[in-house]
Amino acid sequence: MSVLEMKVPSPGESITEVEIATWLVEDGDYVEKDQPIAEVDSDKATLELPAEESGIITLKAEEGDAVAVGAVVCHIDMSAAKPEGGEEKKEAPKTEEKKEAPKAEPAKETYATGTASPAAKKILAEKGISAATVKGTGKDGRVTKEDAVQAVPSMGTPGMGARGSERKKLSMLRRKVAERLVSVKNETAMLTTFNEVNMKPIFDLRNEYKEAFKAKHGVGLGFMSFFTLACVRALQMYPAVNSMIDGKEMVSFDFQDVSIAVSGPKGLMVPVIRNAENLTFRGVESEVKRLAIRAREGQITVDEMTGGTFTITNGGVFGSMLSTPIINPPQSAILGMHNIVNRPVAENGEVVIRPIMYVALSYDHRIIDGKESVGFLVAVKEALENPVELLMNGDIKKALEM
Repeated sequence: MSVLEMKVPSPGESITEVEIATWLVEDGDYVEKDQPIAEVDSDKATLELPAEESGIITLKAEEGDAVAVGAVVCHIDMSAAKPEGGEEKKEAPKTEEKKEAPKAEPAKETYATGTASPAAKKILAEKGISAATVKGTGKDGRVTKEDAVQAVPSMGTPGMGARGSERKKLSMLRRKVAERLVSVKNETAMLTTFNEVNMKPIFDLRNEYKEAFKAKHGVGLGFMSFFTLACVRALQMYPAVNSMIDGKEMVSFDFQDVSIAVSGPKGLMVPVIRNAENLTFRGVESEVKRLAIRAREGQITVDEMTGGTFTITNGGVFGSMLSTPIINPPQSAILGMHNIVNRPVAENGEVVIRPIMYVALSYDHRIIDGKESVGFLVAVKEALENPVELLMNGDIKKALEM
């Protein structure tokens, strides 16, 4: 017998253990080489574990178990032959027909059925409940005082609806996210500043160029490219926002790696757009689409979510009007986008209707002062309200590579 011990590979630097999220095979199954046999959760991502060889598998860990990197999780008997087609199913033995039990006769109804006793009638009248809706337990179905009391729950008494509950262990990824969020609230001096953006200039650009942009580049001209490039410009203007604390030192970066929050099957993922300062509108939209697809399909890697100097999160896709996003550590700031609503605003002394988005910047006050945080958000607002001049250098077609 030639048996292979499959060990947990290292999914990335600094990760010492993973959790068996789901076994994709059962104990005793025959598996092919490179066939996915399990999904494992690390504190950063969910990864597939492929079979290293073909053979009969014996599982050595249960779903939900936390196992160290390098630990044995299963054995594969490589000497076992691949089984041929399954055996024909035998006909189930015929069972003798059972005679139906005699049906119980319904309770005999009389003039007393559903009639409330004087005491019960008073209680039901006070509460506005008809005696006909209450099942009586008294003689011949009479509604008693006890029936009336039970039919009228007091404050805090559970009603007649379902009251089930379910207990499920949090995945390692979700537990790690929870720990990080709590540590951010406890260990940073987090504040949030707000502003509003008139999205009409971007709406006008998208309405005019989105069809041609998609036809040429194969991706849509969305809002993320405008926001990403506006943040890149603002980060270059306010380098403290593009910094982080490391012990007693402040580390500032001369590049802009922008993390974007996207929804995946295991929850919120935050992949990184590397060197966003070097990307065009097409480049940003292509990268956003690529990362979003990989996150939704559970293919995102730890490396793709590692790093990042600043984060953008869009709660607007879920209908959020306003929120205070939590910083993505060890970064020092995060921009929250929200839904776009037509609102009345004053322009040149007149009230007009414009598509408005509220934006929020949460920041670590330990290294980012109020002047810088407000200045950063104003710079983002200015770029979004004047994208042709500040994001496209006055040349729309060149910026969109039309």
